[in-house]
Amino acid sequence: MNIAIIGAGIAGLSCARYLKNLGVDLHIFEKSRNCSGRMSTRHHMQWSVDHGAQYFTARDPIFLKEVEEWMSNHVAAPWVPRLKIFDGKQWLNSHSTDTRFVGTPNMTAPGEYLAKNLNINFNQTINNVEHKNGNWIIYSQETGKIKKYFDFLIVAIPAAQAQILINNFNGDNVKSVISKFSNSAGMKGCWTLMLKPISSLDIEMDAAFINNEIISWVCRNNSKPMRQNIETWIVHANPKWSQEFINVDKNLAANLILQNANKIGFNFSGAEYSVHRWRYASGYLLFTPKFHISFKQKIAFCGDWLHGGRVEGAWLSGRTLAQKIASHF
Repeated sequence: MNIAIIGAGIAGLSCARYLKNLGVDLHIFEKSRNCSGRMSTRHHMQWSVDHGAQYFTARDPIFLKEVEEWMSNHVAAPWVPRLKIFDGKQWLNSHSTDTRFVGTPNMTAPGEYLAKNLNINFNQTINNVEHKNGNWIIYSQETGKIKKYFDFLIVAIPAAQAQILINNFNGDNVKSVISKFSNSAGMKGCWTLMLKPISSLDIEMDAAFINNEIISWVCRNNSKPMRQNIETWIVHANPKWSQEFINVDKNLAANLILQNANKIGFNFSGAEYSVHRWRYASGYLLFTPKFHISFKQKIAFCGDWLHGGRVEGAWLSGRTLAQKIASHF
């Protein structure tokens, strides 16, 4: 059996890794030039910063075991930041007892570890799929029709993108289910600023949750283990504001975020910075189907949005889907 997987984020990679170990013929298609999805790191000329997921937690015993494997292979480590909370009026110390993990030496490392020995076709934006005569045919925006036919299709991309991809597919009620899931997930974007200040910020914190402001998260990236000895910061705008301003010019978004940062005590004046817009950064179903599958049409869906959000949810969604497929065939 040969399977096509669309998306090389943590969900797609987790699913692929399990199936690969069972000897399944896998072909992964990823629109970006590298894997790991929103567990990402942006590299500038002389500095880099994690501009997607900032850390991850692990509660499920199966995922905890996976994280232990990542740590033993030096692609993840605990991160213990000096953490604050801004409640809209004052700064408070965080009393969170969560164990936070990060990829090492950057956030892409766990995904790259999962991707070892997998057949991944990068820079391939799959923009159409067809199910004919028991086979899946997929089309790439860059190269057109993929020559190989597939027995099974796994879609491991954000809810809204999955909904668009199967817009012309009506088999086995799949389209209506995914449309309903996508609408319920309510995925929102995120404007993100990556900054290298001209000098170290004299602030006694490494990260902060920000409430009731444009900004929702601020982090000193170099406080994470195995990072460059260069002070860099990441700033995430809150989901509601980001979605409302998702289509504005990036320079306007950056200026509004910088003004808000300065207002609450982060003086990034003169800093070198870049801005990134995540179209689909957060949102998930309040119930957790974990994955969706149609054995009749030989198509399945996985992703963090199907399993409570977060990195752990993405990995578990991909893994449980792979186990379901393996048990069926």
